[in-house]
Amino acid sequence: MKLLIRNLDRTATEAELKTLFEPIGAVQPCSIIMDKETGKSKGFGFVEMPKVGEAKAAMQKLNGRLVGENKIRVKKVEVKVGKPQPENGT
Repeated sequence: MKLLIRNLDRTATEAELKTLFEPIGAVQPCSIIMDKETGKSKGFGFVEMPKVGEAKAAMQKLNGRLVGENKIRVKKVEVKVGKPQPENGT
């Protein structure tokens, strides 16, 4: 299950994010989204956890948790079906 983590401190690293989730369960890919122009964090990222039960436990345990000076928000990534995708990035 893919999780969206919002309100991350702009200095948070992917390693720190992975360390936060690993005590709850296995973490597959983990990424923090960076601004292409500045190279700085946009303040959100994604964690994939292969076991649904562990991902749900992570949402319950970590949503609203204070990490650094920010309360993070953790939720399941919802896939929007039927929404047309723009072509050529426009």
